[in-house]
Amino acid sequence: MPYMTIEDTIGNTPLVRLVRLPGADAAARNNIILGKMEGDNPAGSVKDRAAMSMLRRAEERGQIKPGDTLIEATSGNTGIALAMAAAIRGYKMLLLMPEYLSIERRQSMAAYGAQIILTPKTGGMEYARDMAEQLQRDGKGIILDQFGNPDNPRAHYESTGPEIWRDTNGGITHFVSAMGTTGTIMGVSQYLKEQNEAIQIIGAQPEDGSQIPGIRKWPEAYLPKIFDKARVDQVESVSQAAAEQMARRMAAEEGIFCGISAAGACEIALRISQTVENATIVFIVCDRGDRYLSTGVFPA
Repeated sequence: MPYMTIEDTIGNTPLVRLVRLPGADAAARNNIILGKMEGDNPAGSVKDRAAMSMLRRAEERGQIKPGDTLIEATSGNTGIALAMAAAIRGYKMLLLMPEYLSIERRQSMAAYGAQIILTPKTGGMEYARDMAEQLQRDGKGIILDQFGNPDNPRAHYESTGPEIWRDTNGGITHFVSAMGTTGTIMGVSQYLKEQNEAIQIIGAQPEDGSQIPGIRKWPEAYLPKIFDKARVDQVESVSQAAAEQMARRMAAEEGIFCGISAAGACEIALRISQTVENATIVFIVCDRGDRYLSTGVFPA
């Protein structure tokens, strides 16, 4: 039997049941809350799936070839995943990232050999996206475009969604995901709705004034092109404080060491559980907590 490569280990992540956080209320309501452990991917997040999908499909179409320079604006996880994919397949990677994001993310990208350009905090992801497009116009490289590339949600339609359906034996009733590029929620929603139209798809976004890495409430002009609001049944807002507190609780009470956006999705999954009965609620644990240590979310 041939040995696997690191690329072959992307996907098929565990689906684990929360034990303590749901409490007696969830048990009384006969609800099960499950986290999809995407931090188990080789570069540590759900974005590994989309990164490899975008790169592979661009190669198949002849749009890129090994040795080319790829460009992407990122809040962190996609950049790390693309840097890994580029290292595996022999590309140069140029990443643009707002300066306020954690040093662990920058260091992880650099470890995979990527070149990083930090953009001003005041411009946010919008400025980083505009700058990436300008670099492409200047001939500095090729943008894979996680915000507009259908190969992003396709990764989740072909893998994440089917895995969730398989591992819940078709019993899932609610799916909760943080919304950044929206690739995960778009692809999973499409697959799950094809299996059972009654499954509720819930998106998590930050409350006004909250800054949660990995999830955004986009201005209209910057809404990802891959986003179709008809595929989301409900959008719930979560505060930065609530997401950070939940990240600490998940580690201390469940042994699940995850990032802030994953904890925001968990907060909303628990909130949904208080309003339904006989439900199987799945949320995406999109990354690991170790790339947030310098932010102070997990004080010593």
